[in-house]
Amino acid sequence: MKTRQGGKKMSRIDEAFVKLRDEKRKALVIFLTAGDPSLRATSELVRAVHDSGADIVELGVAFSDPLADGPVIQKSFSRAIANGANLVKTIDMVRQIRRDIQVPLVFMLASTLVINHGVKRFMRDCSGAGIDGLIIPDAPPEESEEFVPAARSAGLDTIFLAAPTSTSARFRKIASLSTGFIYYINVKGVTGVSAPSQKDVSAQVAKLKKMTKLPVLAGFGVRTGAQARALSRCADGVIIGSKAVEIVHAGKNRAGAVRNLARFVSSIRKEMDRR
Repeated sequence: MKTRQGGKKMSRIDEAFVKLRDEKRKALVIFLTAGDPSLRATSELVRAVHDSGADIVELGVAFSDPLADGPVIQKSFSRAIANGANLVKTIDMVRQIRRDIQVPLVFMLASTLVINHGVKRFMRDCSGAGIDGLIIPDAPPEESEEFVPAARSAGLDTIFLAAPTSTSARFRKIASLSTGFIYYINVKGVTGVSAPSQKDVSAQVAKLKKMTKLPVLAGFGVRTGAQARALSRCADGVIIGSKAVEIVHAGKNRAGAVRNLARFVSSIRKEMDRR
Protein backbone atom coordinates (compact mmCIF):
# COMPACT_ATOMS: atom_id res chain seq x y z
CA MET A 1 0.00 0.00 0.00
CA LYS A 2 1.42 3.39 -0.98
CA THR A 3 1.50 5.97 1.80
CA ARG A 4 2.01 9.67 2.20
CA GLN A 5 4.47 11.14 4.63
CA GLY A 6 3.16 10.44 8.12
CA GLY A 7 1.96 6.97 7.19
CA LYS A 8 -1.41 7.92 5.69
CA LYS A 9 -2.65 6.10 2.62
CA MET A 10 -2.03 7.96 -0.63
CA SER A 11 -5.09 9.23 -2.41
CA ARG A 12 -5.77 8.72 -6.09
CA ILE A 13 -4.75 12.35 -6.51
CA ASP A 14 -1.38 11.72 -4.85
CA GLU A 15 -0.82 8.66 -7.01
CA ALA A 16 -1.66 10.60 -10.16
CA PHE A 17 1.00 13.21 -9.38
CA VAL A 18 3.60 10.56 -8.51
CA LYS A 19 2.96 8.99 -11.92
CA LEU A 20 3.15 12.36 -13.65
CA ARG A 21 6.45 13.21 -11.96
CA ASP A 22 7.89 9.83 -12.94
CA GLU A 23 6.84 10.47 -16.54
CA LYS A 24 8.02 14.11 -16.42
CA ARG A 25 4.59 15.33 -17.48
CA LYS A 26 2.22 18.00 -16.19
CA ALA A 27 -1.33 17.47 -14.98
CA LEU A 28 -4.38 18.19 -17.10
CA VAL A 29 -7.58 18.71 -15.12
CA ILE A 30 -10.92 19.05 -16.91
CA PHE A 31 -13.97 20.61 -15.25
CA LEU A 32 -17.43 19.28 -16.07
CA THR A 33 -20.78 20.42 -14.73
CA ALA A 34 -22.52 17.34 -13.36
CA GLY A 35 -25.88 17.05 -15.09
CA ASP A 36 -25.18 19.22 -18.11
CA PRO A 37 -26.63 18.11 -20.43
CA SER A 38 -27.58 15.12 -18.21
CA LEU A 39 -26.03 12.94 -15.54
CA ARG A 40 -25.87 10.06 -18.01
CA ALA A 41 -23.96 12.28 -20.42
CA THR A 42 -21.65 13.43 -17.62
CA SER A 43 -20.72 9.81 -16.91
CA GLU A 44 -19.79 9.34 -20.56
CA LEU A 45 -17.87 12.63 -20.60
CA VAL A 46 -15.82 11.63 -17.55
CA ARG A 47 -14.80 8.42 -19.27
CA ALA A 48 -14.07 10.20 -22.54
CA VAL A 49 -11.86 12.93 -21.09
CA HIS A 50 -9.95 10.40 -19.01
CA ASP A 51 -9.36 8.21 -22.06
CA SER A 52 -8.26 11.31 -24.00
CA GLY A 53 -5.58 12.34 -21.51
CA ALA A 54 -7.11 14.11 -18.52
CA ASP A 55 -5.37 13.18 -15.27
CA ILE A 56 -8.08 14.47 -12.90
CA VAL A 57 -11.73 15.37 -13.44
CA GLU A 58 -13.35 18.18 -11.48
CA LEU A 59 -17.12 17.87 -11.17
CA GLY A 60 -19.09 21.01 -10.50
CA VAL A 61 -22.21 20.35 -8.43
CA ALA A 62 -24.94 22.67 -9.68
CA PHE A 63 -26.02 25.47 -7.34
CA SER A 64 -28.48 28.29 -7.89
CA ASP A 65 -26.24 31.10 -6.61
CA PRO A 66 -22.95 31.73 -8.46
CA LEU A 67 -19.65 31.69 -6.57
CA ALA A 68 -16.48 32.23 -8.61
CA ASP A 69 -18.24 31.02 -11.74
CA GLY A 70 -18.46 33.11 -14.87
CA PRO A 71 -21.47 33.20 -17.22
CA VAL A 72 -20.59 29.96 -19.06
CA ILE A 73 -20.57 27.82 -15.94
CA GLN A 74 -23.46 29.71 -14.37
CA LYS A 75 -25.63 28.83 -17.36
CA SER A 76 -24.49 25.21 -17.24
CA PHE A 77 -25.54 25.04 -13.59
CA SER A 78 -28.98 26.39 -14.53
CA ARG A 79 -29.31 23.76 -17.26
CA ALA A 80 -28.22 20.98 -14.89
CA ILE A 81 -30.76 22.04 -12.25
CA ALA A 82 -33.49 22.24 -14.89
CA ASN A 83 -32.54 18.71 -15.93
CA GLY A 84 -33.03 17.47 -12.37
CA ALA A 85 -29.41 17.23 -11.22
CA ASN A 86 -28.72 17.64 -7.51
CA LEU A 87 -26.10 16.61 -4.98
CA VAL A 88 -27.59 13.23 -4.09
CA LYS A 89 -28.00 12.22 -7.73
CA THR A 90 -24.48 13.42 -8.50
CA ILE A 91 -23.03 11.29 -5.70
CA ASP A 92 -24.98 8.32 -7.07
CA MET A 93 -23.53 9.02 -10.52
CA VAL A 94 -20.00 8.94 -9.09
CA ARG A 95 -20.75 5.61 -7.45
CA GLN A 96 -21.70 4.24 -10.87
CA ILE A 97 -18.58 5.67 -12.52
CA ARG A 98 -16.39 4.00 -9.92
CA ARG A 99 -17.47 0.56 -11.12
CA ASP A 100 -15.04 0.76 -14.01
CA ILE A 101 -12.88 3.88 -13.86
CA GLN A 102 -10.31 5.04 -11.32
CA VAL A 103 -9.53 8.57 -12.53
CA PRO A 104 -9.25 10.97 -9.57
CA LEU A 105 -12.50 12.87 -9.08
CA VAL A 106 -12.88 16.20 -7.29
CA PHE A 107 -16.13 17.91 -6.32
CA MET A 108 -16.37 21.68 -6.64
CA LEU A 109 -19.43 22.92 -4.78
CA ALA A 110 -20.93 25.55 -2.52
CA SER A 111 -20.65 25.24 1.24
CA THR A 112 -24.43 25.53 1.51
CA LEU A 113 -24.82 22.16 -0.23
CA VAL A 114 -22.39 20.57 2.21
CA ILE A 115 -24.11 22.05 5.26
CA ASN A 116 -27.60 21.20 4.06
CA HIS A 117 -26.56 17.59 3.48
CA GLY A 118 -24.90 17.45 6.89
CA VAL A 119 -21.13 17.90 6.97
CA LYS A 120 -20.15 14.49 8.37
CA ARG A 121 -22.75 12.71 6.27
CA PHE A 122 -21.58 14.57 3.17
CA MET A 123 -17.96 13.60 3.72
CA ARG A 124 -18.90 9.99 4.40
CA ASP A 125 -21.14 9.79 1.32
CA CYS A 126 -18.50 11.35 -0.93
CA SER A 127 -15.78 9.03 0.31
CA GLY A 128 -18.04 5.99 -0.02
CA ALA A 129 -18.99 6.90 -3.58
CA GLY A 130 -15.39 7.42 -4.69
CA ILE A 131 -14.79 11.17 -4.59
CA ASP A 132 -11.15 11.98 -3.86
CA GLY A 133 -11.07 15.68 -3.08
CA LEU A 134 -13.13 18.80 -2.47
CA ILE A 135 -13.01 22.40 -3.62
CA ILE A 136 -15.41 24.62 -1.66
CA PRO A 137 -14.80 28.13 -3.07
CA ASP A 138 -16.87 29.99 -0.48
CA ALA A 139 -15.14 28.28 2.45
CA PRO A 140 -11.77 30.05 2.61
CA PRO A 141 -9.10 28.90 5.08
CA GLU A 142 -10.42 31.21 7.80
CA GLU A 143 -13.87 29.61 7.58
CA SER A 144 -12.99 25.99 6.93
CA GLU A 145 -12.80 24.64 10.49
CA GLU A 146 -16.06 22.77 10.06
CA PHE A 147 -15.00 21.09 6.84
CA VAL A 148 -11.30 20.20 6.97
CA PRO A 149 -11.29 17.82 9.98
CA ALA A 150 -14.38 16.01 8.67
CA ALA A 151 -12.81 15.68 5.22
CA ARG A 152 -9.57 14.37 6.71
CA SER A 153 -11.46 11.77 8.73
CA ALA A 154 -13.20 10.58 5.58
CA GLY A 155 -9.95 10.40 3.60
CA LEU A 156 -10.80 13.31 1.30
CA ASP A 157 -8.27 15.84 0.05
CA THR A 158 -9.07 19.51 0.70
CA ILE A 159 -8.03 21.75 -2.17
CA PHE A 160 -7.91 25.48 -1.54
CA LEU A 161 -7.86 28.39 -3.96
CA ALA A 162 -4.96 30.85 -4.03
CA ALA A 163 -5.63 34.14 -5.79
CA PRO A 164 -3.44 36.82 -7.41
CA THR A 165 -4.49 39.12 -4.55
CA SER A 166 -3.51 36.65 -1.80
CA THR A 167 -0.90 37.85 0.68
CA SER A 168 2.13 35.80 1.69
CA ALA A 169 0.44 35.05 5.01
CA ARG A 170 -2.62 33.77 3.20
CA PHE A 171 -0.48 31.66 0.86
CA ARG A 172 1.09 30.01 3.92
CA LYS A 173 -2.34 29.36 5.43
CA ILE A 174 -3.58 27.82 2.20
CA ALA A 175 -0.47 25.66 1.97
CA SER A 176 -0.92 24.43 5.53
CA LEU A 177 -4.53 23.33 5.01
CA SER A 178 -4.38 21.96 1.46
CA THR A 179 -3.87 18.34 0.50
CA GLY A 180 -3.82 16.83 -2.97
CA PHE A 181 -2.92 20.05 -4.77
CA ILE A 182 -3.37 23.81 -4.60
CA TYR A 183 -5.54 25.60 -7.15
CA TYR A 184 -3.96 28.87 -8.25
CA ILE A 185 -6.46 31.31 -9.78
CA ASN A 186 -4.78 32.86 -12.81
CA VAL A 187 -6.87 36.01 -13.07
CA LYS A 188 -8.84 38.40 -10.93
CA GLY A 189 -12.59 37.91 -11.26
CA VAL A 190 -14.70 34.94 -12.33
CA THR A 191 -14.02 31.98 -14.58
CA GLY A 192 -13.89 32.10 -18.35
CA VAL A 193 -13.75 35.88 -18.78
CA SER A 194 -10.13 37.02 -19.20
CA ALA A 195 -6.89 35.41 -20.32
CA PRO A 196 -4.08 34.82 -17.82
CA SER A 197 -0.78 36.72 -17.87
CA GLN A 198 2.07 34.23 -18.12
CA LYS A 199 4.45 36.60 -16.34
CA ASP A 200 2.11 37.26 -13.42
CA VAL A 201 1.15 33.61 -13.00
CA SER A 202 4.79 32.50 -13.07
CA ALA A 203 5.76 34.94 -10.34
CA GLN A 204 2.89 34.01 -8.03
CA VAL A 205 3.18 30.26 -8.58
CA ALA A 206 6.91 30.42 -7.86
CA LYS A 207 6.18 32.29 -4.64
CA LEU A 208 3.58 29.73 -3.60
CA LYS A 209 5.78 26.74 -4.45
CA LYS A 210 8.40 27.98 -2.02
CA MET A 211 5.86 27.41 0.74
CA THR A 212 4.65 23.93 -0.14
CA LYS A 213 5.67 20.58 -1.58
CA LEU A 214 2.17 20.11 -3.00
CA PRO A 215 1.57 20.46 -6.74
CA VAL A 216 0.27 23.89 -7.74
CA LEU A 217 -2.15 23.92 -10.68
CA ALA A 218 -3.18 26.97 -12.68
CA GLY A 219 -6.82 27.53 -13.55
CA PHE A 220 -9.24 30.23 -14.84
CA GLY A 221 -8.93 31.51 -18.39
CA VAL A 222 -7.13 28.50 -19.90
CA ARG A 223 -8.70 27.83 -23.29
CA THR A 224 -6.00 26.72 -25.73
CA GLY A 225 -3.17 24.23 -26.01
CA ALA A 226 -0.66 27.08 -26.28
CA GLN A 227 -1.88 28.57 -23.01
CA ALA A 228 -1.83 25.18 -21.29
CA ARG A 229 1.70 24.48 -22.49
CA ALA A 230 2.97 27.93 -21.44
CA LEU A 231 1.41 27.78 -17.97
CA SER A 232 2.75 24.27 -17.45
CA ARG A 233 6.26 25.66 -17.61
CA CYS A 234 5.72 27.27 -14.22
CA ALA A 235 2.81 25.33 -12.71
CA ASP A 236 2.46 21.59 -12.15
CA GLY A 237 -0.53 21.49 -14.46
CA VAL A 238 -3.60 23.34 -15.66
CA ILE A 239 -7.33 23.27 -15.07
CA ILE A 240 -9.70 23.91 -17.97
CA GLY A 241 -13.33 24.62 -17.19
CA SER A 242 -15.35 27.14 -19.19
CA LYS A 243 -13.95 26.05 -22.55
CA ALA A 244 -14.79 22.41 -21.82
CA VAL A 245 -18.33 23.36 -20.76
CA GLU A 246 -18.77 25.43 -23.94
CA ILE A 247 -17.73 22.47 -26.10
CA VAL A 248 -20.17 20.15 -24.34
CA HIS A 249 -23.05 22.62 -24.74
CA ALA A 250 -22.28 23.16 -28.43
CA GLY A 251 -22.68 19.46 -29.19
CA LYS A 252 -25.81 18.73 -31.20
CA ASN A 253 -26.44 15.58 -29.15
CA ARG A 254 -24.83 13.54 -26.37
CA ALA A 255 -22.60 11.60 -28.74
CA GLY A 256 -21.46 14.76 -30.45
CA ALA A 257 -20.65 16.45 -27.14
CA VAL A 258 -18.60 13.47 -26.00
CA ARG A 259 -16.75 13.20 -29.30
CA ASN A 260 -15.97 16.93 -29.52
CA LEU A 261 -14.73 17.20 -25.95
CA ALA A 262 -12.58 14.10 -26.32
CA ARG A 263 -10.93 15.64 -29.38
CA PHE A 264 -10.30 18.89 -27.52
CA VAL A 265 -8.79 17.17 -24.49
CA SER A 266 -6.59 15.03 -26.72
CA SER A 267 -5.31 18.13 -28.51
CA ILE A 268 -4.49 19.86 -25.22
CA ARG A 269 -2.73 16.77 -23.91
CA LYS A 270 -0.60 16.49 -27.04
CA GLU A 271 0.40 20.15 -26.84
CA MET A 272 1.31 19.87 -23.15
CA ASP A 273 3.40 16.74 -23.81
CA ARG A 274 5.19 18.16 -26.84
CA ARG A 275 8.96 18.19 -26.28
